[in-house]
Amino acid sequence: MRHRNKINRLGRPAGHRKALLMNLAKSLIMHKRIVTTLAKGKVLRTFIEPILTRAKQDTTHSRRMVFSHFQDKEPVKELFNQIAEKIEQRPGGYTRVIKLPNRAGDNAAMCMIELVDYNDIYTKEAKVVKITRRRRKKSASASSTEEAGTESVAETVSEVVADQE
Repeated sequence: MRHRNKINRLGRPAGHRKALLMNLAKSLIMHKRIVTTLAKGKVLRTFIEPILTRAKQDTTHSRRMVFSHFQDKEPVKELFNQIAEKIEQRPGGYTRVIKLPNRAGDNAAMCMIELVDYNDIYTKEAKVVKITRRRRKKSASASSTEEAGTESVAETVSEVVADQE
């Protein structure tokens, strides 16, 4: 029975699983967005969220704790220098998992996992300018005056063109 065993082992021994998650997390930190299988993406989200929370405090202790997860200086520098500035106001939920179509070769469920604050589509506030067209109801008298108005406009345009020549 699997009572209270929530971890997805991904069909790998503990050392292999730890190395896989470490490399996926490094790639996510360096590239801000990666494509992987859905199962790996969901497990990666639970692995990386506490690390990102820890990175919000720039202390020697937190840098060492994060380094223990990565064993590499480059992602630690990237995390504390660039990413921590963007996520410092966010109370959690630093990553987003977006489902993609299944992989062609083996029909595996795929997903894209990304850092929320680095997605330009969702974070930019688009200015929506609503263009309204105003119309009046046409009545019999209005349509006749409108036709007369368009004729006079056409005459003035032709006069201006003739003057320029």
